[in-house]
Amino acid sequence: MYKFSDYIHNGLLFLNNQLRPRHKKLSQLMIYATTICQSRCRHCSIWQKPHESLSLDEIKAIVNSKCVTKKTVVGLEGGEFVLHPQYREIMEWLRDNHPYYTLLSNGLAPAKVIDAVRQYKPVRLYLSFDGDKESYPNVRGVDGHDKVISIIEELKDEIPISLMFCLTPWNTFKDMEYVIDVAKKYNIDVRIGIYGTMDFFDTKAELIEAEDFKSSIPANIHDTEENFDFVALYDEWRNGRLKLRCQSIFSSLVIHSNGDVPICQNLGVNLGNTKENSLDEIFNGKAAKKLQCEYSHKCNGCWINFHRKYDIILLRNYEKLLPKRVIEWFYGPYQWTSDRKVTYKRFFK
Repeated sequence: MYKFSDYIHNGLLFLNNQLRPRHKKLSQLMIYATTICQSRCRHCSIWQKPHESLSLDEIKAIVNSKCVTKKTVVGLEGGEFVLHPQYREIMEWLRDNHPYYTLLSNGLAPAKVIDAVRQYKPVRLYLSFDGDKESYPNVRGVDGHDKVISIIEELKDEIPISLMFCLTPWNTFKDMEYVIDVAKKYNIDVRIGIYGTMDFFDTKAELIEAEDFKSSIPANIHDTEENFDFVALYDEWRNGRLKLRCQSIFSSLVIHSNGDVPICQNLGVNLGNTKENSLDEIFNGKAAKKLQCEYSHKCNGCWINFHRKYDIILLRNYEKLLPKRVIEWFYGPYQWTSDRKVTYKRFFK
């Protein structure tokens, strides 16, 4: 999934952003470009929001910011991005000006997705896929299982594809096992997330209960990269035995369809709005620096994969090179388990 050079780049980026907090660079930028969506997911209420989209010119200004480098992964999603009224123009511009971009789709408009991928060449296609033929409509409100499969079969030899599975109160570990098996069948990637409350998505349900959580994880998760650690450690976090500072907010950012730039996806705290100020002013301004330092030290309040996988991978790779006491000197104290003498490696097989 990731190359060694990616780890080196992100490690150096982390150090740059710690040492030069007014000149931070982004490793990833996710743009929720539109609220328009034809899915009716139970774990996301974006489809109930008024239709709202960032324009091509607004996205150009965002991507042309100094904090966005040629190695910054720009992600396009919604809602459903291919329902954006300017989706072709946006993808064409990115293809020609920032080719290191990805597309996330729910797969409910297969012809549009296939055509857009072939014409505008994103570096990776992410497809939401939350269970088998029975669970899929229960989670997502519409039946799109076979449509996602049709996209995979059409494009699997043309572009790297990742299936995006989210464990929610409305599906099960059996669905996780099923999605992993589908990914294995087609020799594609799978990324696993866990339901969390996110302000922008107006999520209402309680977090998943953690009782007997680890014992329920399917064995085939060990065949996937960088998923078991995130899923297994949810149990530690949910039960209060895991404490990690949130460092992803220094290098990972999302922008909402109304231009809001939250400090993270879990908190209702905005750094600013791109309709009022440039992304550089927002992300590297004095107010942002203060908020980022404040929340990175005290916040351990979510287990959202966009943020916490960054922290897990960052520490996992630092621990390969440095003693824990040295890491804590510049990173700060952290705890993987309830027993400080036992490292996270007990979970990684």
